[in-house]
Amino acid sequence: MIRYHDKEWGVPVHDDRSLFEFLVLEGAQAGLSWETILNKRENYRVAFDGFDVKKVARYDRRKMAQLLKDPGIVRNRLKIASAVRNAQALLRVQDEFGSFDSFVWQFVDGQPRVNSWKARQRIPARTDESDAMSRELKKRGFNFVGSTICYAFMQAVGMVNDHVMQCFRYKLTLIPRPPSIEFTWAWATADWLSMEYSRVVALSAHSCR
Repeated sequence: MIRYHDKEWGVPVHDDRSLFEFLVLEGAQAGLSWETILNKRENYRVAFDGFDVKKVARYDRRKMAQLLKDPGIVRNRLKIASAVRNAQALLRVQDEFGSFDSFVWQFVDGQPRVNSWKARQRIPARTDESDAMSRELKKRGFNFVGSTICYAFMQAVGMVNDHVMQCFRYKLTLIPRPPSIEFTWAWATADWLSMEYSRVVALSAHSCR
């Protein structure tokens, strides 16, 4: 959990496959802890073909029945069906907007919203932006995309920076990205961060999540 916080949570994601992964995982978390889902993450990647959207969109009843027998994932019929339905809806969004990335990032005007929380207790469970995102996703056939799930998704993929101000990760997100690298997941990999920010104080004692 600490490694996820220190390496991934809040790092901007612009790859549709990765965005789909987080959408599925956040939906699977409903009623469970995020740590439970993280512990099953690799199993999800295997079970859902590396979150290949086109492949998941083609899953039939037989495939979903197989997934219900997989002890490595959350064996909930509605959540599994939701992953397939959302893959199909995501393909339609790609046709309409060019990418799922373009669609979801419009709710923060294409740039991460940087908040200034001094305590985790002040971080909201939903916002106007997550409400709007939830409404638009539902209109397009997605489910398990309530506002609270959408906000958790926005936090995870870096659409909002909800690291508390005293967290070392908060300051990292404020440092401009290298100008020669496109604003994608690639520029903020763990290797780049560890090289560029070797001077930063070691791991924070507590997770912001």
